[in-house]
Amino acid sequence: MSDPNIRCPSCGHESPAGFRFCGNCGASVSEKPPGLEQAAGARTLYFGAMQQPNRAKLILIKGEGLDGVSYLLNADEHLTGRTEGEIRFPDDPYLSPRHASFFYHEGALFVRDEGSVNGVFVRIRDAVPIQPGTRLLVGEQLIELGEISASEGRQETDGEGTHLYTSPRRPGFFKVIQLLRGGAIGMVFRAPTQNVSLGREGNDINFPDDPFISGRHASIGVGAEGFTLTDLRSKNGTFVRIDQPYHLHHGDYVFLGQQLLRVEIT
Repeated sequence: MSDPNIRCPSCGHESPAGFRFCGNCGASVSEKPPGLEQAAGARTLYFGAMQQPNRAKLILIKGEGLDGVSYLLNADEHLTGRTEGEIRFPDDPYLSPRHASFFYHEGALFVRDEGSVNGVFVRIRDAVPIQPGTRLLVGEQLIELGEISASEGRQETDGEGTHLYTSPRRPGFFKVIQLLRGGAIGMVFRAPTQNVSLGREGNDINFPDDPFISGRHASIGVGAEGFTLTDLRSKNGTFVRIDQPYHLHHGDYVFLGQQLLRVEIT
């Protein structure tokens, strides 16, 4: 039995089997092998590294908030640092050789400081509790929360009981300490009220020369439940240094050395 003719999809003319083009209008009449038909509008995708379900990736943020390189976290644990680990930033002098780990526990993603010199900072979403000694990143400013001890109000004297000339200490609820490069202490602000604001201008504490700080950036307060840090909807966010493994969620930001990373979880 001879093969059936092929009907042209354009004009309806029948051509002998095996013809690639219609003998009447010239349109293509070749048949595709079974299983290779594609739905209208479908396209072939390029092969590449694939993000597994329920796994995360880190996206490096470049200047002006643009996305840079992505790092898929498909293994159970990923180490990052300057010279060690699966994710390395060899040109970042503020990263320790072995700095932090991203790992999964019971299906959730965590980040852990691996004893780094400069720490791991996470951007806060809402008001969060903090403790004396907690370090914060507000713009380019590294800030530490300090307590005011009872001994600070004592008058200093020499060995013969003569009082020394000093500036008077004002009453305060807590201290906000600016930490400078090289380990030096910069400004020390004694909070005269239970809540102080930080920003570029019009606040209790201002950093007018810091281009990464919003006008009203963050606030620190103290009450019956302890100390609280609040981001005031700043453009670049407020970051807290973690001291234990931290549970990460989709959309979180992590700051390591000079690297800002966004977390995306499928």
